[in-house]
Amino acid sequence: MANNSSIEWTEATWNPVAGCTIVSPGCTNCYAMRLAARLEAMGQPKYSGLTRKTGGRMKWNGRVNLDRNALDIPKGWKTGRTIFVNSMSDLFQDRVPLDFIKEVFTTMIVTPQHTYQVLTKRAERAEELSPRLPWPKNVWLGVSVENADYAYRIDHLRRTKAAVKFLSLEPLLGPLDDLNLSEIDWAIAGGESGPGARPMPIEWVRSIRDQCIAANVAFHFKQWGGVNKKRSGRMLDGKTWDQQPPRHQHAKHVAFAE
Repeated sequence: MANNSSIEWTEATWNPVAGCTIVSPGCTNCYAMRLAARLEAMGQPKYSGLTRKTGGRMKWNGRVNLDRNALDIPKGWKTGRTIFVNSMSDLFQDRVPLDFIKEVFTTMIVTPQHTYQVLTKRAERAEELSPRLPWPKNVWLGVSVENADYAYRIDHLRRTKAAVKFLSLEPLLGPLDDLNLSEIDWAIAGGESGPGARPMPIEWVRSIRDQCIAANVAFHFKQWGGVNKKRSGRMLDGKTWDQQPPRHQHAKHVAFAE
């Protein structure tokens, strides 16, 4: 799981951590749970023992596997890529030790040719650990917000030291009409896809787009989703929205706080 990615807003995925826990409604139909179970069945030890079958579906069981062998993978990619960090986990979940998070950051620091996108639902821990981590400008930090009940995650993100801050409003499960986009650089919106996908009215997406335009925040519309996301497409009002924040050059002399 460190190859070219089909995710519309990134180019590659890198998974030094595998396994997660369900923390909010956006996790219910997580594709990574199904994929981890398939990878285990294919004999990949990294994904062994991460899920259990309950209610007829595979779900995370709370176990996390740290993969130190994966830490050096981005060093072998000489041409710069945009890299989604931990598409199969969450770097800031409680079971990932701070020392291992620091190892991940070390790799990101020494590969300034890449842009790293770290996305978390554990916004509180990201803020808590932020002063103890270096934040080079090639490391972006985002939080997932699936409905208004979890908009508080944006406040935690705002208080971190990340140079670029972004929102993943996906799967969008409710309206977000009053977003505080202060200090936010980018917003991604998208509907849920796959089995059991929950619907997303167009008004929810238009509201986010219009708020981003008003706040001068880059907006990316990923997909309408549904059982067949390719069929439903990703056009919004006759066009695709693929805006991204500008790339930043690597910040020198970053270091870990004691």
